[in-house]
Amino acid sequence: MAENPTPDATAVDPALFREVMGHYPTGVAVVTGRTTDGTLLALVVGTFSSVSLDPPLVSFMPMRSSRTFARLRECESLCINILGGDQEDLVCTIARRSSDKFEGVDWFPSRAGDPVLDASVAWVDTAIDRIVDAGDHWIVLCAVRDLEIINPVSPLIFFQGGYGTFVGTSLLARMDHAMAPVVERVAGLRGAVEAMAREIGCEATVFTTVGPDEMAAVLSVAAPGNDAVTSLARRIPLVPPLGDSVYFDRSAAEQEHWLARLGRAPGDLVERYRARLEFLGMHGYVLAFMPNGSRDGYAGIARATREYDAGNVTPAQERSIRESIMSAGIDYVARELPASGTVDLASIVVPMRDAEGAHTLTLRLSRLPAGADVRVARGWIDRAIEVGASVGPVGDGRWR
Repeated sequence: MAENPTPDATAVDPALFREVMGHYPTGVAVVTGRTTDGTLLALVVGTFSSVSLDPPLVSFMPMRSSRTFARLRECESLCINILGGDQEDLVCTIARRSSDKFEGVDWFPSRAGDPVLDASVAWVDTAIDRIVDAGDHWIVLCAVRDLEIINPVSPLIFFQGGYGTFVGTSLLARMDHAMAPVVERVAGLRGAVEAMAREIGCEATVFTTVGPDEMAAVLSVAAPGNDAVTSLARRIPLVPPLGDSVYFDRSAAEQEHWLARLGRAPGDLVERYRARLEFLGMHGYVLAFMPNGSRDGYAGIARATREYDAGNVTPAQERSIRESIMSAGIDYVARELPASGTVDLASIVVPMRDAEGAHTLTLRLSRLPAGADVRVARGWIDRAIEVGASVGPVGDGRWR
């Protein structure tokens, strides 16, 4: 077989090359240093990358024509500042100045004495290990000496010729136009939901799914004296146990997708949430319990969902939120009420059908009165099922 001919580099159109490469996002960093005479230097780069763990090496690729880098390479150490998504103006300021790049810029010295820009995501103190010739750029390999995270927010990226920030679309907490029709249709339930919340003395919320990984509140009311925690349009992640009312009648593959969001959870925990799916399929509702009458679990869930709903959630923050939800201290073992006695219910969850008959809506009762007689709690469940089933498609596809 004949070997493939080596493509002629000169045949690649520079504009096309730049356009194609522009469809891959790159992080934005500022390399800073201090010359022997104390002059502060700063260079914006979009080519910073981690290279090696053992030994710890990072790299960046300045243009060969960069006069700033010609001076930076003579510095004893360099500090690489990883920038946050709201630092675009700072980047532009540094990039367009030929001198006095730190005028009006807030910074503090790293432990090596190089400038760390305020509000950066992290800084990495380095020393140049070697410089490799790479066409019209240099590849600068740097040995890592010190590093620290100081502002764990979404980083600034350069993509398709412009600056932006990384936020997974499933994590954006916003009210979009696609939810407006659902809010309108569910509004007809408000009277029944308010009456139920008032009679029971709880908070009652209706959620709708927003993609495969989160849902948002489209109706939320609370009994007098029981302030609502869940506001309209608040989004919560479909992280087990949250979302069982959505996935209980989905395909096995979709259920596994939901369970996979547990990450490296113990097998018994995975099976516990799998059992909740089965319980929902059999009974049409599922319960959660407060252990030993404690109400602390509510606070943990509320904090986690508020952080998620705030938007600009990084992957690391999302993992932390998931862990907070799973470790909130609420008992999610799927079971029916005992035959007699009292119970402390954390929530009653009932799946609801949308206009097409799919279970994309959820009714959740939470912040329920503690120490309820079992017979009273059974009445709450029946009432929730009744309200959840009272809504359905009419001739024009709208809710009653």
